[in-house]
Amino acid sequence: MVVSGQVAVVTGANRGIGLEVSRQLAERNVHVVLTSRDKTKGQQALNHLLDRSLSVSLFQLDVTNSDAATRLCGHLVKTFGRVDILVNNAAIYLDEGDKLLDIPLETLRNSFDANFFGAYSLCKTLIPVMKKNGYGRVVNVSSGYGAMDAMNARTGAYKLSKLALNGLTQILASELKGTNIKVNAVDPGWVRTEMGGPSATRSPQEAARGIVWAATIDDSGPTGKFFRDTKIISW
Repeated sequence: MVVSGQVAVVTGANRGIGLEVSRQLAERNVHVVLTSRDKTKGQQALNHLLDRSLSVSLFQLDVTNSDAATRLCGHLVKTFGRVDILVNNAAIYLDEGDKLLDIPLETLRNSFDANFFGAYSLCKTLIPVMKKNGYGRVVNVSSGYGAMDAMNARTGAYKLSKLALNGLTQILASELKGTNIKVNAVDPGWVRTEMGGPSATRSPQEAARGIVWAATIDDSGPTGKFFRDTKIISW
């Protein structure tokens, strides 16, 4: 497939923030590869964006599958010869309000598999392709719950998985200095999605803007930072 602009991968793109990030990126002449664990829901999201005449395609992806990142990378290289942007958006939220010592160990492991190891695997596999092309933007969709001052009681599995994601952001950014690959984390805030619920204070459109900004920053832009609405916040 020949595309005129950059190529982006957005995980968990079948709904909510991921779908809106995909829309906003595609409106900037970026070809977006939407990924979705559920193929049917992914196809519905794809059709929604195709109806807007946007340049998008679909790849079925479960970020917790150990082979998924390799298969996606092969698809991207074969189809486009490149990947310029990676938005690690896919996440789960399993332990709202629960005390850490009361949850099953499986809950902690599942949270890390989806929220940390999924992102790590995609970074490990796709960043080498970015290096070959001399350009890359990685955005890890984190949470204010991943900040150190949020490490208080309850919801520990989710908080710790996002804390680890923030650490990944800083380490990779440091290791990639001088490569024109920028790695940043973004807190979208409390968003009206299936995860955030109907009482949340922000729309997916509002939340996506800061993520898209980080995904499209120029060569002089920051790396290794944590943002909310394009403003640096504390780790």
